Amino acid sequence: MASRIVNVGLVQQRSQHDKGKNVAHACEGIAEAVRQGATLVVLPELFATDYFCQTEDPKFFEWAEPLDGPTIAQVAEVARDLQVVVVTPLFERRARGLYHNSLVVLGSDGAQLGAYRKMHIPEDPQFCEKFYFTPGSQGFSPIQTPGACLGTLICWDQWFPEAARAMALAGAEILVYPTAIGWMPSEKELLGDAQLDAWRTVQRSHAIANGTFVVAVNRVGREASSVGEVEFWGHSFVCDPMGRVIAEAGEQEQVIVVPCDLELITEQRHWWPFFRDRRIDSYDGLLERWIDVKGR
Repeated sequence: MASRIVNVGLVQQRSQHDKGKNVAHACEGIAEAVRQGATLVVLPELFATDYFCQTEDPKFFEWAEPLDGPTIAQVAEVARDLQVVVVTPLFERRARGLYHNSLVVLGSDGAQLGAYRKMHIPEDPQFCEKFYFTPGSQGFSPIQTPGACLGTLICWDQWFPEAARAMALAGAEILVYPTAIGWMPSEKELLGDAQLDAWRTVQRSHAIANGTFVVAVNRVGREASSVGEVEFWGHSFVCDPMGRVIAEAGEQEQVIVVPCDLELITEQRHWWPFFRDRRIDSYDGLLERWIDVKGR
């Protein structure tokens, strides 16, 4: 079986309270990934700003941009100059009072190949995303690039097997998760290792259950706010269709490039044919919020 290699670059970076510096830093990361041979590069969630969602403050809506705004334009220029595909997250201003946590996939000519708006929006202490973001409504539609079909999802989406399954059933070969996840100082000692392991494990399970590659790109560094701080844990990684982690970053800024042979998807699905054996005639309850069983 012939190989079909896509070299995926993961840019794991810190962000600060300066959009210009963050975008320039990300562009440097893209260039480094290309120097290492990347043909597809993924940036972290909301990389252009610090993680402002720790508090609810309307002033941060000023950071939002349209899908063709200056951040996308700057990264598109780099994508075109370096002839690389870039998954580019952003805080999207769709209309006055309507904002999304989004991403744009930029082609190697700088053109937009597609966009995705985060579907699952969390609301937890210091992750106040429901204040800022409207959930996407476009469903789960993969974005085709010259090298691979991408199932683009964002952070909290990574905990939902339904999202991964829907993308895979629509043809996604690589599930891509730009992410901003970290530890609260009060929880790290007791729960930190378990939280990190759960995050890694659930995404590995999506790779196994769907026979796809998974690429998760997190940010790093401590980011303070008026209510505390979050320590973003990094550990960006790639796993293959059997769930094996084939590369993983540490807890510092890092650019890694990982060759992914997409023909492994076919081989894995031949031996573990989960799509063949799905009981699609018996899953109606999955469209309900909760299954109420009579007599229980």
